[in-house]
Amino acid sequence: MCELLGMSANVPTDLCFSLTGIMQRGGSTGPHRDGWGVAFYEGKGCRIFHDPAPGAESEIARLLQRYPIRSCNVICHIRLATTGRVALENTHPFRRELWGRHWVFAHNGRVPAAKKLPLSHYRPVGTTDSEHAFCWLLGEIRDRFPEPPQRRRTLDRFIFERAQDLDGHGIFNMLLGDGRALYAYCSTRLSWITRRAPFGAAHLTDAELEVNFAEVTTPNDIVTVVATHPLTDNETWTEIGPGGMVIFRAGTPQEVTPDGRFRPPPETPKYL
Repeated sequence: MCELLGMSANVPTDLCFSLTGIMQRGGSTGPHRDGWGVAFYEGKGCRIFHDPAPGAESEIARLLQRYPIRSCNVICHIRLATTGRVALENTHPFRRELWGRHWVFAHNGRVPAAKKLPLSHYRPVGTTDSEHAFCWLLGEIRDRFPEPPQRRRTLDRFIFERAQDLDGHGIFNMLLGDGRALYAYCSTRLSWITRRAPFGAAHLTDAELEVNFAEVTTPNDIVTVVATHPLTDNETWTEIGPGGMVIFRAGTPQEVTPDGRFRPPPETPKYL
């Protein structure tokens, strides 16, 4: 299946280090050769790059590994096609507008039965079950909340419940964002790490690259990275349990347990 990568931070931060790691899994250290995409939120805008070529061989991917686009919210996806041909229109992440915001979605897994769900306001461009699920999910949000709800937990709980519905149609690991929050729902496998002071060095699992974050951050920085599989081999990542969701705002996590309870996730050591 595919792999996901997301970032939430309290200050604009580049993702070059993590992108270098995950792109190697797109045909070099991993089998995910069927395209990739990444979305960077910049203020009210959203800059998206897609390429149906393998990430490990893509010139666009090499550019992004060197070019430090700074963002507080990022969603990335590398694809191993299971539904829909290898084509630009089938590469994640997908984007639609709601409430004057760019909503971005990426999915890992299979939810073929979700293609039977009725669509209202949004239609897929490609042929994947993932894009159909996104169109249904965002349509559900729009029907329930024609305007943004005043209490963000009301929206959080609704998204969690609809993600559970989609999980019932197969395997549904999801990253969803609107530039303000990053929703990470886990069906089978998803992990995250929050880096904050005191920062240390991190070493990629899939490439010979190490960064000492103490040299490129300030003591007030909070940066969380979410991935299908941990990207580093000297840090302790926290797994999201199946059926759970973690919501990240400005790098700070908020866990939703499978029974719908909100609680802060446990603190874990960062470095081994």
